[in-house]
Amino acid sequence: MCEQDTLCQLVRRKLHVHPARFAVQCNGSHNFVRITVTDVNRNLTVSINRTYDRIMRTEAPALLPIFRSQLQGQLLARLLLNPDREDTVTDLARELDVSKQTAQQEVERLVTAHVLRDRRQGRNRLISANPDHPAYTALTQLALMSFGPHDIIADEFSTIPGIEQVLIFGSWADRYNGQPGPPPNDIDVLVIGEPRRADLFDAADRAQKRLGIPVNPQRATPDQWAHPGAWTLLTEIKQRPYVQVIPHAEAVPL
Repeated sequence: MCEQDTLCQLVRRKLHVHPARFAVQCNGSHNFVRITVTDVNRNLTVSINRTYDRIMRTEAPALLPIFRSQLQGQLLARLLLNPDREDTVTDLARELDVSKQTAQQEVERLVTAHVLRDRRQGRNRLISANPDHPAYTALTQLALMSFGPHDIIADEFSTIPGIEQVLIFGSWADRYNGQPGPPPNDIDVLVIGEPRRADLFDAADRAQKRLGIPVNPQRATPDQWAHPGAWTLLTEIKQRPYVQVIPHAEAVPL
């Protein structure tokens, strides 16, 4: 059953729609679904953002299920790991690839709990971490271990000449994409391009010191990535979930 059919069934149940009297239609594109419920007296159109619906249905991320949702973990990692950073809700929504309304709701929960703080600068509302919260240090460590590798790997590898793509694969990518399992003990990184090996290992060492767990870099040329041939590791990476961190992109679940 496709996602639009599932949404239609959900609307029928929630609105107590009788199939003999009402017609429920779903149509849309990759990022947007429109559901129209029609009877003889009125036409009701409900618009649902697919990304918002997916996030709100996620009870907890597989990486560390103590967070309320994947979005909450990503949001905390963005701000707690960069305590001097201030962002508007619009900026956070864009970076996390969610609607502004979804980001606003999550920010409000965390500001109300004093985990985050806000201030006004003209017409802008700036959001930042609250280092005075009693749980700040503990929350920062949890965010670092579960969602931090995405940003830290990107930060440490982004300045290396000759890199076209950087992917995180293996157990961390599996957990990040929602596959249950034990906590990852290391971070496996694939660098696509032709950088110097010494630069890769220097970046991996810096990331390892920041994360507190081993970072294992692998290198492949663009041609090897496109045509793995007998290189079993590249074939396995393509067949499993991975997270592209350079250039910035969505996780790739399979």
